[in-house]
Amino acid sequence: MISSDRNCCRKAIIFRERKQSRRAGYRAFSYIGRKSTAGLRRPTSHRMKHHSLIFLTGFSGSGKSTIGPLLANSLGFEFIDLDREIELAAGKSINRIFTEDGEAAFRALELQTLEKIGQQERMVVSLGGGVLENDRCFELIQTHGTLIYLKSTPEILTLRLQHKTDRPLLKGPDGQKLTREEIQQRIAELLKKREPRYLKADLVLATDAKKIGSSVEELTRKIERHIRRASKNTQEK
Repeated sequence: MISSDRNCCRKAIIFRERKQSRRAGYRAFSYIGRKSTAGLRRPTSHRMKHHSLIFLTGFSGSGKSTIGPLLANSLGFEFIDLDREIELAAGKSINRIFTEDGEAAFRALELQTLEKIGQQERMVVSLGGGVLENDRCFELIQTHGTLIYLKSTPEILTLRLQHKTDRPLLKGPDGQKLTREEIQQRIAELLKKREPRYLKADLVLATDAKKIGSSVEELTRKIERHIRRASKNTQEK
């Protein structure tokens, strides 16, 4: 009789947990203790999406590192710069990684760092301009967070970047400084290649004609609406 009561109690607990899991948007259910999960249905990747994990994409100079910290503060989130996290992990600058190890090694570090970030929430992440070219990085970002494209024209980007010396992809083959015209041409070529993926972002904001404060205010409103709507849709599935 005692055994029967325990079985009934356990069935009630499992039923309750299944019900709570469905409300949270998951088909799988939690279990008590650290028993094997064999046979349980795991949440599918689109149900694991963290809508409050915000990724900022766009070409170098589009304002990600400037707008990012202010946006994070406005939302009450943490801010991190992906390139800075890669430098900390590698123990050297992005320029040195490109020079000493090559672009392939840098992209591998980029993916490893993103995989760790993908488990977080309530965070604004500034991405490097070429991250989305990597199919695995792009899929990870789409799966785990909300992607925002900060859009700028080649002309404005050139004005912002022409005196920068820490952009490996805007240097000549021997590392020499390019002329203004060469920089604008390089930016236009890279932007043409990258923008189809940039435009697949959840939100797009043109930043050229806006002050930073206005951009942050507009983005904050859009993100808050997006998170509410996306979270509601997830819960209803």
